[in-house]
Amino acid sequence: MQASVSPLSTPLPPQFTTRSNSNLRLCGLRKEAFGFRSVSQFQNRGSHWTSVVSRKSRWGRQLVFPASATVADNGSVPPTTFDYDLVIIGAGVGGHGAALHAVEKGLKTAIIEGDVMGGTCVNRGCVPSKALLAVSGRMRELQDEHHMKALGLQGPQKVKYGKVGLSENVVTAKDIIIATGSVPFVPKGIEVDGKTVITSDHALKLEFVPDWIAIVGSGYIGLEFSDVYTALGSEVTFIEALDQLMPGFDPEIGKLAQRVLINPRKIDYHTGVFASKITPAKDGKPVIIELIDAKTKEPKDTVEVDAALIATGRAPFTKGLGLENINVETQRGFVPVDERMRVIDADGNLVPHLYCIGDANGKLMLAHAASAQGISVVEQLTGKDHVLNHLSIPAACFTHPEISMVGLTEPQAKERAEREGFEISIAKTSFKANTKALAENEGEGLAKLIYRPDNGEILGVHIFGMHAADLIHEASNAIALGTRVQDIKFAVHAHPTLSEVLDELYKLAKALILYEIFEQLGCSTELLVITDALVREATIPWLPLSDKTNDIEEYARFELESRRSLSTDTGFTRY
Repeated sequence: MQASVSPLSTPLPPQFTTRSNSNLRLCGLRKEAFGFRSVSQFQNRGSHWTSVVSRKSRWGRQLVFPASATVADNGSVPPTTFDYDLVIIGAGVGGHGAALHAVEKGLKTAIIEGDVMGGTCVNRGCVPSKALLAVSGRMRELQDEHHMKALGLQGPQKVKYGKVGLSENVVTAKDIIIATGSVPFVPKGIEVDGKTVITSDHALKLEFVPDWIAIVGSGYIGLEFSDVYTALGSEVTFIEALDQLMPGFDPEIGKLAQRVLINPRKIDYHTGVFASKITPAKDGKPVIIELIDAKTKEPKDTVEVDAALIATGRAPFTKGLGLENINVETQRGFVPVDERMRVIDADGNLVPHLYCIGDANGKLMLAHAASAQGISVVEQLTGKDHVLNHLSIPAACFTHPEISMVGLTEPQAKERAEREGFEISIAKTSFKANTKALAENEGEGLAKLIYRPDNGEILGVHIFGMHAADLIHEASNAIALGTRVQDIKFAVHAHPTLSEVLDELYKLAKALILYEIFEQLGCSTELLVITDALVREATIPWLPLSDKTNDIEEYARFELESRRSLSTDTGFTRY
């Protein structure tokens, strides 16, 4: 199925879909929930069925076309003639989230999908694997040139769709969202056969457990699969182009993860090398991997293994969308957008009524990021001024123990601090001090907070430890809401729970803020001790440190003198 769209459209997941023997797909929740009265019209166009759902409520109509998409022709459509308020191209997590929110907001919505409903996360990613990091958008491996030719945007506010070789159809919409997702990126020189040289797609369907597997790339996917294969008894070798494993993680977390996840499991690794050529196993011969130095490109080594997993990232699926018809040039395949997900053309101008979300824009290639972007766009379409804070979006790696993060890494925070002229501080707590972690023999772990000591802004939080993927959301919400460490320290955490790791982290950061300021003032050790006690007892109300430092110091000195007096009178001191 092919399609061209002005405003693009995306299908919903299988549980929200009705199918006929002609692959009919209806978008939406239970029809009663949104005022569906009847499926009033089915139109047979060639061998392709299109469904139109009529309803009398304010929600308008919804439509899902199982198709690939392009924009139909140049020129915008008169507002009174639009078939839909919104068309979404792509049925992954991002398109699905945008469609549900659009319907909830009363927009007449259509989705166009050329492959399976649900995208990567539902069909070949985080849901079926329980090990892969959620990736945004949808996955299509349409390598047939005939399928590609009919995809693309051909003009604003129109989408053309249809199966290859059959008649094409056009729908119009006031706005379009591109949500076509991404596919596994395979570097040149690597031959993927789907059996012994595989991507994360094939890994879920591997018919045997290799005795020895090489994993090319040590990011989220590579790390998670190393966890899986070592548990199944395979020997694992990492091949990483950069000089250290797990380059995308905070360096301190990465070193701890290597000590816990890599070294004890006897995982071999080669860093600073490229896999210049990989030949699948055949005729009784193993998989052959030729390595070259990442900097000099000189031959380095040859590795022979039973299988190789290519985990070198993902590439946007944007070819054939017809972006060239509306003067949009992709950047390494990514569609350029502004902070509101509005598409930018080659001249730097915004393309009216056209948006791009998820992996296709490359801002943050996570499934939940795509969904959040889609919801943000719909908020804008319905009159709200909404900009998504990408620094508040968490990420997780589902190893054992897990790794999670939100915001900036330490190097990124230092770079921003140098650029903007402020200092950063770091607080850390260990899982070894947590009752729940120790009770479950999961004491290996670390929580790390990066913040500004001058105002308490949370810049980043990184966690390695038991259920880190669940713990990170408290920090994520804090960043999203602009909560400062001096405020969140008053949050109450149940005991005994893993959440107390963060409780200790925030309290430590609050004390560090006061310590650093008073140390700069040359305060005595005795005053620092009493300040820490006051902070932990919550008897000092927080004041903006930039202009109230003297007030806090005076309060602390008064409390110190009072306690000295109490100690003299009673012979008892509280600190």
